[in-house]
Amino acid sequence: MEDFLKTVEDVNDYLNSIVWGLPVIILILGTGLLLTIRTRFLQVRKFGDSLNSTIVPAVKSIGKKRQKDERVKSVSQFEAFSTAISGTVGTGNIIGVVSAILTGGPGAVFWMWISAFFGMVTNYSENVLGLYFRKKDKKGNISGGSFYYIAYGLKWKWLAYLAAIFCLFAAIGMSGVQTNKISVTINEALARTGITDGDGGIRLVIGIVVAMVTAVVIIGGIQRIGKVASMLVPFMSLIFIALSVTAICVNITNVPSTFALIFEKAFNFKAAGGGILGFTFAEVIKVGMARGVFSNEAGLGSSVIAHSASETREPVKQGLWGVFEVFFDTFVICTLTALMFLTSFDPMKLNSGMDDSIMSMSMFSDNFGGFGTAVFAVILPLFAFTTVIAWSYYGEKAAEFCFGWMKEEKRKYVVLGFKVLYILLIAVSTLIHSKLIWEIDDTFNGLMAIPNLICVVALSGLVAKITKNYYDRKKGKKVEPMLSAYPDLNEEFKQDIKSGDAEMR
Repeated sequence: MEDFLKTVEDVNDYLNSIVWGLPVIILILGTGLLLTIRTRFLQVRKFGDSLNSTIVPAVKSIGKKRQKDERVKSVSQFEAFSTAISGTVGTGNIIGVVSAILTGGPGAVFWMWISAFFGMVTNYSENVLGLYFRKKDKKGNISGGSFYYIAYGLKWKWLAYLAAIFCLFAAIGMSGVQTNKISVTINEALARTGITDGDGGIRLVIGIVVAMVTAVVIIGGIQRIGKVASMLVPFMSLIFIALSVTAICVNITNVPSTFALIFEKAFNFKAAGGGILGFTFAEVIKVGMARGVFSNEAGLGSSVIAHSASETREPVKQGLWGVFEVFFDTFVICTLTALMFLTSFDPMKLNSGMDDSIMSMSMFSDNFGGFGTAVFAVILPLFAFTTVIAWSYYGEKAAEFCFGWMKEEKRKYVVLGFKVLYILLIAVSTLIHSKLIWEIDDTFNGLMAIPNLICVVALSGLVAKITKNYYDRKKGKKVEPMLSAYPDLNEEFKQDIKSGDAEMR
């Protein structure tokens, strides 16, 4: 087994050096820069609009009964957002940030911010294209994602199939990372309280339990996933924000020096003398960008799969959810994690040999004692679990697309087979070394991003055109709505909007 894992590690190291090499980093930043220019800094100009048309009305609507459209099997805008953000807000926001600092230094945090700034408009564009090119089957099921706008927008079906295959691998890899961290976290918490002796046997048991609970949720499809995510995401996010802000306030005197260290080490061109400060400029960027994309998923073309299931008819409206999604994921959650970690420990005493999961738990236990350990052992698994169920849906949709040529009766068995494999691998992933599983999924994420970013660049003009069309109509101009790439669906959506349904607008 050890020889096999060593071979996997060597092969992955080689692929990772290519996937996360300079060309891909330039592609990620270049795509965001191009979209920023073509949308005239939409993530800045329309940030207030993204709040006022997304999270603010969603909060106001809490407790109100939503009138469902029985013709379409979809979810509300907030449920689509919750599913999407549950796929992004996971262990990457806590353990992933700690891992980035341990392996790339404090400067990696700066490059996470950079990737998020441009990622806000990249994610927006993915959502716009996802909704514009999504398809509806005879039963009213709506499907969309990067493979749809690559196939029907760019019209490169071979690349669309490649994107779907990469999505399948990324989904399996992402679930592996999350479950691995769940098992490590709970095992460490039980060991610290003296309930267990900290051996690895309990980790497999935890993985089996997670797999069983996941099976119950994903059988219900996007509707059940959306409901579970919309309940758990706000709850765990508020708890994490409250605790991290409290810890940062306790260590408030360290905040100025922490920011100074982040900016100083972001441009560390030469390796310094050991410890956390000894990283090359290229390594800092690579780690920061990889963990940033792992966390907010902007550029992967993953969260757009969930957004495409939204009942809204306006691509731009759901696109604005994408702007807030990346902002909340990275500028709020990841930044709080980074500040909490760097203000709680002496950066000079940190090094890449430390275990990211254990250090993340120590960040809570050192600040809040046993209570912190208990809370971390609850919210981290919840963060991770919601990511697991979201990515099961992404993988399911990728499998449907790959085998779209099959008759529906046979295709459903293929999808069922993926779900069974997904659930089985959840348990197995608890046995893999933490560092290796991070690196494997980094590779899968990079592979998934490449075809998506190529298409988003090629269709950037269309994104700008759809955006202008939406805001022209908001200003009262009489222009034909651009709601769907398909004339029949565009007409149907146009009539839905005219009917005055607030959810569809």
